[in-house]
Amino acid sequence: MIDSRTAPYAALVLRIALGVMFLAHGLTKVFVFTPAGTAGFFQSIGFPGFLAYPVIAFEVLGGLLLVLGVFTRPIAALAVVQLFVASTVHFGNGWAFGNQGGGWEYPIFLTVSALALALLGEGALALRPGKGAGQR
Repeated sequence: MIDSRTAPYAALVLRIALGVMFLAHGLTKVFVFTPAGTAGFFQSIGFPGFLAYPVIAFEVLGGLLLVLGVFTRPIAALAVVQLFVASTVHFGNGWAFGNQGGGWEYPIFLTVSALALALLGEGALALRPGKGAGQR
């Protein structure tokens, strides 16, 4: 049974954690790897380089929107797709993320986390509250 008193706070914690992770990854692509470097990496693993730019934008803007609790369900649903596609890069490296090239354990965990958030909703302290995570 879902505890309707604490479920909104569980969704809040998940929403902020996933949002911060996206912000960190997106800003790393901007300031450390650079957008051009990220595009080059995408090409080196078989994706079109131009896809780096919408991925960076999604990670930064989507991460910010998740932290704020705005459009949580649609952002989390898009994140499921983005994270699963990112996971495919790691499938050949085994399960453990500590493996050479990083295994699929961490990206699939993030995919499942985004799916859970899409199902739960924004939870407590969202700028744009909706019906989810124990709210009626």
